[in-house]
Amino acid sequence: MTRAGSRWCNARWTKRARRPPDPMRDALRRRIRREIANLFGSGNEPVDLDTPAGDPGLFGPSSMAWRVHADLGPMMVGGIAALLLQMLHPAALAGVWDHSHFRKDRTGRLRRTAQFIAGTTYGGTAEAERLMAKVRAVHTHVRGTMPDGTAYRADDSDLLLWVHVAESWCLLEAYRRYRAPLLTRTQADRYHGEVAMIADRLGSAPAPSTHDGARLYLESMRPQLRYDLRTREVADALLTRRPGDLAAPLSRIVVDAAVDILPRWAAHMHGFYLGPRRHIARAGMSGMGVLLHWTLDDSSAAHAQRRVARRPLHPIAKKTPPE
Repeated sequence: MTRAGSRWCNARWTKRARRPPDPMRDALRRRIRREIANLFGSGNEPVDLDTPAGDPGLFGPSSMAWRVHADLGPMMVGGIAALLLQMLHPAALAGVWDHSHFRKDRTGRLRRTAQFIAGTTYGGTAEAERLMAKVRAVHTHVRGTMPDGTAYRADDSDLLLWVHVAESWCLLEAYRRYRAPLLTRTQADRYHGEVAMIADRLGSAPAPSTHDGARLYLESMRPQLRYDLRTREVADALLTRRPGDLAAPLSRIVVDAAVDILPRWAAHMHGFYLGPRRHIARAGMSGMGVLLHWTLDDSSAAHAQRRVARRPLHPIAKKTPPE
């Protein structure tokens, strides 16, 4: 970041910090956060987005990853869609079935995924590396046998590729639908190229670096995908809300919006049919996105932007090239 850009960012965040309290905004922010906690659970392990000063992390503020992952509404939609798409792979489903508490902790994987994305996108370099090392360590213990007798391992490079592309595809589709309908193909390609680095560091087979490459990969995987009673039970555990849940209306809109961005063949495999609810979900998510953007302005991206804008106390000396 240039010196002028740094001054602009510092001035921007200083101005925001001095903004007088807004009781209506604060009350609405608290209510929305309670509703989101009801919908997606709470208890995430803290992620350090504030240190070290001046560190742009793995991507930096000018990246497409920062843009795509910045808005909570599209991220909620894309995260649910990604889980629904990922569980169609028998090995991915087996890992959830054998090694998670999905019946009791219905949104645990969604929360962990959100934490990982926030940390690797907006955290400093060391924090991103810590989170990736943690995931690699967990994967070494996730293994077993599928019902047909085939062995599976979470650290299998081909399985990691499936999980990565399903996630990146759904997150980008949600961003395009609800935040950037005029997203260009070049921008979409940039996003896939950037996040492919995360897949590579987790041990994935080479990930597609273009939007068309991701689409063709998903199409090529269709013969390997399955939907059975176990898929249905895991999906129901993720999507079903308890009677009387205050977040039920919000949940219905988000879930329908997630189904709406799935590849059509994936929605058919799950047996989803939205009908007229598709239009309600699109309108509801558009309005919800504006509301979330207005009330939840202290986002992961905002924390990271403040970190990048601050000058490090001990700047790294530039190396002088040999003569």
